[in-house]
Amino acid sequence: MKQIETIKTGKNYSAVSVGKMDEIIEHVLPMGPNVTIKGKVFAGQAVGATGSELSFQTLVPGQDSGFLHTHKTHEELYIILKGEGQYQVDGEIFPVSEGTIVRVAPDGKRALKNTSSENLTMLCIQYKANAFGETDSPMTDGVILQDELKW
Repeated sequence: MKQIETIKTGKNYSAVSVGKMDEIIEHVLPMGPNVTIKGKVFAGQAVGATGSELSFQTLVPGQDSGFLHTHKTHEELYIILKGEGQYQVDGEIFPVSEGTIVRVAPDGKRALKNTSSENLTMLCIQYKANAFGETDSPMTDGVILQDELKW
């Protein structure tokens, strides 16, 4: 079973590795007594994220996420990193492939299925819906510093 590896931590950062994308399938997520999901790993806690959760998951050919689900307060972004499949939200089904990004509101009934002959790997970013306001643009929040880069 693959484990998250801590690379480096400091006062204002932490870096971890979940491994190569082809190795995501080696992770096993315990969900409760006698319930595990092969090929899924949550990484937010490991990296110390305070405003979101993130997970990677690999579905083998023909596999689906196993159930529809919603959230109480969390919106999700699903980013397809590799492979092809179908995404279902509120009964609507549409194709997804490498580079596809799907945003789902908390109430959206969602599921993903691998419809190809190759593994499908995705990244899911989960965060509180409506947390950003009109003034929360990355263009206005970022501060460009004059410090010299040190490589």
